[in-house]
Amino acid sequence: MYLNEKKKDPIVHEVDGLRFHLNTKHDFAWLKRYGEVFSVIDATGSGCVCFGMDDGQKKRFVKVAGMDTVEAEISPGQSIETLKHAVKLYEELKHPYLITLLDAYPVEDGYAAVFDWCEGDCLFEHWNFDRYKNGQTDPRERFKQLPALQKLAVVDAMFSFLETVVKKGYVAVDFYDGSLLYDFAKDQIMICDIDLFQKGPLTNEIGADYWGTKRLKAPEEYEKGAVIDERTNVFTLGALLLDFFGTYTKEEVKRRYKDCRVVPCALAQWSLNEQAYAVVCRAVDPAPDKRYSTIAAFHRAWQTAIHNEKKPFSA
Repeated sequence: MYLNEKKKDPIVHEVDGLRFHLNTKHDFAWLKRYGEVFSVIDATGSGCVCFGMDDGQKKRFVKVAGMDTVEAEISPGQSIETLKHAVKLYEELKHPYLITLLDAYPVEDGYAAVFDWCEGDCLFEHWNFDRYKNGQTDPRERFKQLPALQKLAVVDAMFSFLETVVKKGYVAVDFYDGSLLYDFAKDQIMICDIDLFQKGPLTNEIGADYWGTKRLKAPEEYEKGAVIDERTNVFTLGALLLDFFGTYTKEEVKRRYKDCRVVPCALAQWSLNEQAYAVVCRAVDPAPDKRYSTIAAFHRAWQTAIHNEKKPFSA
């Protein structure tokens, strides 16, 4: 794990009136080719700073690696290599629900990737948590409150994308609700931040600190030397579905973090039918060989369960 020089006071940068903090000084004058900055995200562990840009005709999302962010978990060099790797992923894993890469190139002492701008809210806005302490509902909770039909459409999109990932020979690493952008006005989902996806199967060479949130990680994502494969993605998606359609108390969520263990909500706290609950419980079985062996098999079982739902869904 990269330990940046947090002893130094972060350096305040300002572009088009928006302030952000980095550990080292960087020149962002080159951003002017994309118009004005209207959004900045600097609270990233990836060492990237992300800008929303608007030239009056088109909006773009510009991700700049190697910027030594205050919360960086990898070195600037690793940050750059990770984004370069990600650029290949966006080209190879093109999908209707994946954000569109427009360009990528070295810039100053970093590396930039430029994407089409997507309207919507990230379903795990960790950099904005303070904003929601005043009682305002965060996007993740707003999404959970949506009618089942709208959430089921998102699930279909996720299955479709992960099936493409598998067909291309990849494993979705660090795939979670922070990888999802939801446009509440248009009821549209887009997938972003696939930077750590890898060709699979692969081995967990990190151990307990393997990429991912403790709310969703499979047991093998804590075990050094364990195999990370399609069954791991089955688990991750199953854990996400538990969050989408299940209800957990704050204490239960805290326990997931503390115990590093995903536990299904009680059946009484599940909003779909019992068959769908059983499907998801199998998907998050701690033993990989007891889960669905493929995303496609999980998808078929899920579709059958939803088809058997007795109460009609409403939008």
